[in-house]
Amino acid sequence: MLLLRNLLFYPVFYIGSLWHVVGSVVLVTLGSQRRFRKMVADWSCWHRSCARWILGIELRIEGVQPEGPVLYAIKHESFYEAIDVPAMFSKPAVFAKAELLRIPLWGHAAARFGVIEVQRDQGAKALRAMLGAARAYAAQGHQLIIFPEGTRVPHGTHGPLQAGFAGLYKLLGFPVVAVAQDSGTLYHRWLKRPGTVTLRFSEPIPPGLPRDEIEARVSAAINALNPLDQT
Repeated sequence: MLLLRNLLFYPVFYIGSLWHVVGSVVLVTLGSQRRFRKMVADWSCWHRSCARWILGIELRIEGVQPEGPVLYAIKHESFYEAIDVPAMFSKPAVFAKAELLRIPLWGHAAARFGVIEVQRDQGAKALRAMLGAARAYAAQGHQLIIFPEGTRVPHGTHGPLQAGFAGLYKLLGFPVVAVAQDSGTLYHRWLKRPGTVTLRFSEPIPPGLPRDEIEARVSAAINALNPLDQT
């Protein structure tokens, strides 16, 4: 049954994704921003539905999203939470490495959707551009999203936070809401397993904390559902 679930999931999800991708490219080309963002959110919801009804992966959400500008720091264990961002948040603006925005078509659509380009080791000018974009999105009511570990980290391990996270926290001056999740237990491998993925929103962590303290608190909060593997 597990193998049959996976054999069905991949063609159903990717064929449905093709329709959403083509529709998104058409809408972003026509300049229809509202309908374009809805198409992306529909794709994310399509993934949720395929995961739920084909793979048997349910989603449980704990905690709440606060009002006002905050920086959401999300644990990254698999593609599940990355794909789920447009369904989880009403107007997400996601920090992502610059290389992703160089992908033909996808990069253009991502920039229009609200991906904030992160150029590592490119100096003060790039940092000012990133901060300006983030503040502009926040002023328009977008939720700022970052995966502070910078890459997927297997469940049962704690990845270090990227050096730029603390600087971004300091310069933005926003509270941080850490989001713990445990998708890696079910979704990380090719053979995905049924079960429940939990996303847990922390209480807001105030701005202005020293680097060591904010990094320690965020690391502990995003790993609340991710005990270290002792084997």
